[in-house]
Amino acid sequence: MTDNAHHDAIRRNHLLEAAHEEMVKFERKENEFRKKDREERAAELQLPLNEINVH
Repeated sequence: MTDNAHHDAIRRNHLLEAAHEEMVKFERKENEFRKKDREERAAELQLPLNEINVH
């Protein structure tokens, strides 16, 4: 592997790591948003989120 190709591979790996970290942050925020939205809708409809017993 040439020096240039090696530097390109290192740079690409850093970019992939950065992109992965941003995706993880986004997914975490999205999950928090969905949880909050679900809780708000349940409160509006007066639905229990913890337990739903079906008999």
